[in-house]
Amino acid sequence: MHLNDVEYAGFWIRLGATVVDMILITVITAPVLYLLYGSVYGDANNPEIYRGMGEVVVSWIAPAIATILFWRYRQATPGKMLFALKVIDAETGATLKLGQAIGRYFAYYVSFLPLGLGVIWIVFDSKKRSWHDKLANTVVIRDDRL
Repeated sequence: MHLNDVEYAGFWIRLGATVVDMILITVITAPVLYLLYGSVYGDANNPEIYRGMGEVVVSWIAPAIATILFWRYRQATPGKMLFALKVIDAETGATLKLGQAIGRYFAYYVSFLPLGLGVIWIVFDSKKRSWHDKLANTVVIRDDRL
């Protein structure tokens, strides 16, 4: 793949893909959490933030693993696939290496910490790279062949 010939994915389409992913994760995890904790899980009158290790696994660890595996084996999460986007190495255009995918996932936190500035950075960057893209040396491109 020649990186000179790619079209970088902008802020709005990436936001749309993220919303799709968040909805999908919620549709999958909410019933599991309900099975684990019952109706008390979503009860606003019971504001306990942390329910237990099951919540950590279902809400944090499983989605992280799934996201990293999607990047490695499909070059995109389901939301990105829906919009014909791929996450690739910024220098070679290749599939992310495992360490690179893990680093990109955790770099999301860096992007969101300063009021989401690292994500908004996509609007200003010539290659539409967020801070997590820069930290992991990745780009998100449009790929109409999907």
